[in-house]
Amino acid sequence: VQLQAFRGGLVQAGGYLRLSCAASGFTFSSYSMAWFRQAPGKKREFVGIGGIRWNGVRTYYADSVKGRFTISRDNAKNTVDLQMNSLKPEDTAVYYCARGSTGSTRPEDYDYWGQGTLVTVSN
Repeated sequence: VQLQAFRGGLVQAGGYLRLSCAASGFTFSSYSMAWFRQAPGKKREFVGIGGIRWNGVRTYYADSVKGRFTISRDNAKNTVDLQMNSLKPEDTAVYYCARGSTGSTRPEDYDYWGQGTLVTVSN
C-alpha cells in the first residue's frame, strides 16, 4: 500500500491550492480516504473525508474548513484531491492523506498514511 500526497506550497492568504493524493497497492474504491493536517507543535487534526457508498460514509469536513475546502475522489485514477480556497494563515500545516474503513475523525483509526505535503499560507 502506498499513498503519496503532493502539490503543497506557499500561497498568500485568500489564495487557493489543490492537493492531490495518489494511491496504489489496494482496491481504492473499497476504502474511505481522509485528509488530516498537523501544524507545528500541534496534534494531527481531521480536515475532511471522502467516503464511499458501500459503508455509508459520506463526505464531510471539519468545521474549521467547511465551506472553503472540498474533497473529490476519482476511483478510476485512484486519487483523492483536496481543493482549498480562501486560505488563511491558520491553515498552515503539513497535510496528509490517509486510508480508512470508517468515517472516523481520529488519526488512530487510519492504517496507511501518505508522507505529507507542506502548505504555508502567508499574510
